[in-house]
Amino acid sequence: MKALKIGNLTINVPIIQGGMGVGISLSGLAAAVANQGGVGVISSAGLGLLYKDFSPNFLEASIHGLKEEIRKAREKTIGVIGINVMVAMTNFVDMIKTAVSERVDIIIAGAGLPLDLPSFLKKDSNTKLIPIVSSARATRIICDKWKANYDYLPDAVIVEGPKAGGHLGFKEEQIGDNNYALEKLVPEIVTELKPIEKKYTKNIPVIAAGGIYTGADINNIMKLGASGVQMGTRFVTTEECDASKGFKQAYIDADEKDIEIIKSPVGLPGRAILSSFIQKVKDGKKQPKKCPFKCIKTCDITKSPYCIIIALINALKGNFENGFAFAGSNAFRATRISSVKEIFQNLLKESNEDNGKLRHIDLRSL
Repeated sequence: MKALKIGNLTINVPIIQGGMGVGISLSGLAAAVANQGGVGVISSAGLGLLYKDFSPNFLEASIHGLKEEIRKAREKTIGVIGINVMVAMTNFVDMIKTAVSERVDIIIAGAGLPLDLPSFLKKDSNTKLIPIVSSARATRIICDKWKANYDYLPDAVIVEGPKAGGHLGFKEEQIGDNNYALEKLVPEIVTELKPIEKKYTKNIPVIAAGGIYTGADINNIMKLGASGVQMGTRFVTTEECDASKGFKQAYIDADEKDIEIIKSPVGLPGRAILSSFIQKVKDGKKQPKKCPFKCIKTCDITKSPYCIIIALINALKGNFENGFAFAGSNAFRATRISSVKEIFQNLLKESNEDNGKLRHIDLRSL
């Protein structure tokens, strides 16, 4: 695996750990990944609930929580630390401003088009900006808007395919359609970016996400033009992951048939592990009476079958009677708890073995 270059940052192992909320990837997991040469990512989603002891005000507690998680990560690593922020969050601006002021290395923004993201940078900011996209069209729109309005281009682009965990940027009927597969999206977006890179003499690496689980997966997608990958699911069942043992055990216990597409209250399909809570929702037994936090712009309390942030907080604690775990399509492959270091070692070993097989095949064909 070649090192990933994002501006003046060098990521020795081209792996970005996916930002997983609520509370799944905080400073513990992020620092551990950064210490192995990847990019550790803190999820900013729901921090106001995790830090409610600081302030009952969700917005104030969220700002404090993000500062604390960045500080804790910095104490544990000198590696590259990023944060993930959803455009759909009502406190999107607060989270971005906080991350910039804390001089985090990378901001990753998805769940919507972050068209004004460069406006929050300061003159002395070194923070890199990476949008998450699901199409060449979205990539072009972001590049055009950022260049025209801020004379700025993305420092990299994350292409998230339909096999990812959590909320997906696709219609439900597109998720199983090969026309929207990651293997098709990556070359399209690489092609879309080439003339932009040439025109403005700026390298914009493409990072592939969604369904990447092994070293062979990494090799295959990088052959299609990706410069790196983003992985979330494989890091959940690690000692350093910030989730509870119960949450991690849900991954280990899951069968392939248990991982399904659900309808989220935020208006997007999502991939999750079937739980008794999800079954209750299917049976029409869940309905919130009020919206306690107003955390997502697109969530309509009059139509929502439940409060998603409370459901995710419950899952974080291992309470699946009242919550559920988002997960990528390969979550069922987890069989035990390991360390982040072991995951990296296995990924590199798998990659090398896969390359060795390819060389062996090439030699025999001569």
